[in-house]
Amino acid sequence: MAKKQYVWFDGKFVSFDKANVHFLTHSLQYASGIFEGIRAYDTEKGPAVFKLQEHMQRFQNSARLYNMTLHFKAEELGKAIVQLIKKNGLKSCYIRPFGFYNDQRIGLGASGKSTSVAIAALDFGAYFSGKNEGISCMVARWRRAGPETLPEHAKASGNYTNATLSSDEAKASGANEAIMLSSKGYVAEGPGENIFLVKNGKLVTPSVDSDILIGITRNSIIEIANSKGLKVEERHVKPEELYSADEIFFTGTAAEVTPIIKVDGRKIGKGEVGTISQMLMDSYADIVYGRNKKYEKWLTYV
Repeated sequence: MAKKQYVWFDGKFVSFDKANVHFLTHSLQYASGIFEGIRAYDTEKGPAVFKLQEHMQRFQNSARLYNMTLHFKAEELGKAIVQLIKKNGLKSCYIRPFGFYNDQRIGLGASGKSTSVAIAALDFGAYFSGKNEGISCMVARWRRAGPETLPEHAKASGNYTNATLSSDEAKASGANEAIMLSSKGYVAEGPGENIFLVKNGKLVTPSVDSDILIGITRNSIIEIANSKGLKVEERHVKPEELYSADEIFFTGTAAEVTPIIKVDGRKIGKGEVGTISQMLMDSYADIVYGRNKKYEKWLTYV
């Protein structure tokens, strides 16, 4: 019989199947929730959460950007995550903190409505099947919302409605994932991933003003690349640059480092995982699994 699993819900541990809300809950009706995606990995010292403090700080920042009052501090939520992993007996997992308006009154305005925070921790494998061999993508017709429309630096539920459309569009066309453009037509990111190009031995990634979420894994890869002597350029990226890149890869908590070997049916480089992508995949894996002592500060052991 499977071990009973729990969810942390407003300071209490609740059975997974009992962590429910009413269907009229404001955040379900109007996509007004905020969330994080975090991973823990099975290391020689036990489960270790990757960049827990950074994720909890971004969670708090997302709440501020949406003027949402949370009743728990970043430190409290970080401790709750560690406790939840222990209680669920997990060695590696995906962690989903979710802040939401639990008010059942109909009406768009969120002012004055009460909030809740829930955290789940689940077994989770590779986000993309065949990740190590590389995936195919297509440039989506749906674009990221600009800063005049939504605060794109918040990790909020409503920010991902067009991402869902884009991802479904790509898969219906036979690709594994979409690549989204910014509101001004530059390359932005994947539906849930940041993107990097490799050209002439240099990394290029869309700048923070390209309507992207500032990814924690993205920032980690930039730091790792710099430590390897690779130049990283953050700037506007034109869509046609995708086709002439030597290598392309996604980064993200779920995606980790995922090579892209085809875009819009065109081979990228040699149509196989490139040497720089492979090196960064391996380096990232060594760090999150606790095999690189230099970056052990990025891990919170359970």
